[in-house]
Amino acid sequence: MLAIGVDIGGAKIAAGVVDTYGTVLARTSTSTSTIAHDPPEIEDRVTTLVAQLRSELPADMVGVAAAGYVSHDGSSVLFAPNVAWRDHPLRDRLTRTIDLPVVVENDANAAGWAEFRFGAGRGTSSMVMLTIGTGVGGAVIVDSDLVRGAHGIAGDVGHMHLVDDGHRCGCGSIGCWEQYASGSALTRNARLAATSNPNRAAALLALAGDAAARITGAHVTAAAVDHDPLSVDLLTDLGTWIGRGIATLVNVLDPATIVIGGGVATAGDLLLQPARLTLASALEPTPRTPPPIVPAQLGADAGIVGAADLARATLAAAAERSPLRPAS
Repeated sequence: MLAIGVDIGGAKIAAGVVDTYGTVLARTSTSTSTIAHDPPEIEDRVTTLVAQLRSELPADMVGVAAAGYVSHDGSSVLFAPNVAWRDHPLRDRLTRTIDLPVVVENDANAAGWAEFRFGAGRGTSSMVMLTIGTGVGGAVIVDSDLVRGAHGIAGDVGHMHLVDDGHRCGCGSIGCWEQYASGSALTRNARLAATSNPNRAAALLALAGDAAARITGAHVTAAAVDHDPLSVDLLTDLGTWIGRGIATLVNVLDPATIVIGGGVATAGDLLLQPARLTLASALEPTPRTPPPIVPAQLGADAGIVGAADLARATLAAAAERSPLRPAS
C-alpha cells in the first residue's frame, strides 16, 4: 500500500510517494518562502504536489508533517513558529481538497517515527530522536508507540529548563536547553569567540569572509574537520550541553537508543563523542549502561517517510477500532 508523505516547513514543502519499506519512489517539492503567512496558498501547493504524485503512482492516503504543535487527535495545528497556523484545522481542509484520507503529525515526530521504523532506531522498542538545528526538537517512542501527550506536544524537549538566569529563549522562558544545545547556540558562541579573540578565530573568519557576523555552524564544522582548535572546542562544548540534556531524558524515559538528526549532526563524532562522555559521567551512580547516541540515517527524507508511514499506521488502527469492521 502506497502513501504520500508531505513535509511542510517554513522554507519548503517536500512530498514523496513512500512504500511499506520506507522507500521514496517519487518525489517533488516547492518553496514556501513567500507564502509562509498564507495558509490557503500552502494548502493549494500541497494539493498540487499530491495531485502530481498521484499522476505518477497510485496512493491511498496522505501523511502531513507540520512544523508546529499538532493537536492530539491530529486534526489541527495549534501553533507554528514559521507558518501562520493558529488552531488551524489542517487535516479537514486538506481532506476536502485532496479527496484522500489525511493524517497530520508534528514534523519532529514524523522524523523520529521514520528513524524508529526504517533508520537508526530500527529494531528497538524505545527511542528518543533529537533534531538539532536552529532549535532542538524531539520525538519519543516508548514500547513501540509514539508518545504524543495529553495535548499532542510531548517531545518538545528543547524547552526543558536547564540553566537558572540563563539565555532568554524565543519561547519567552529563561535557560531552555535549546539555548545551549542547538545550531543557533553554536553560531552565537562562534561569533562571540571571533569578536573577542579574532586571532584564535582566524580559520573561522577566513571561511566567513573576515566577518564575525557571517560565521555559521557549517563554518564551525568545516574548520573543526580541518582540526581548527577553536572550532573543535566549540563543538565539544555544544556536545557537552547535548549530553547534559540527554542525561535528564534518559533518567526519565530509559530509552534503548538516542538518535541525533538535524543540520548540526553533520559534525559526527566531533559532536557526538562529547555528548556520549557527558551522558556516561552523568549516569555513573546507576548500574545501567548508557544508551548509544547514534546519528540519524534518513536525512532530509525522514519527514516524508515518517508522515507517510504514520498515515498508514493511524488509519489501520482506526479501521481496527471501527464498529463497521467486518468479522474475520
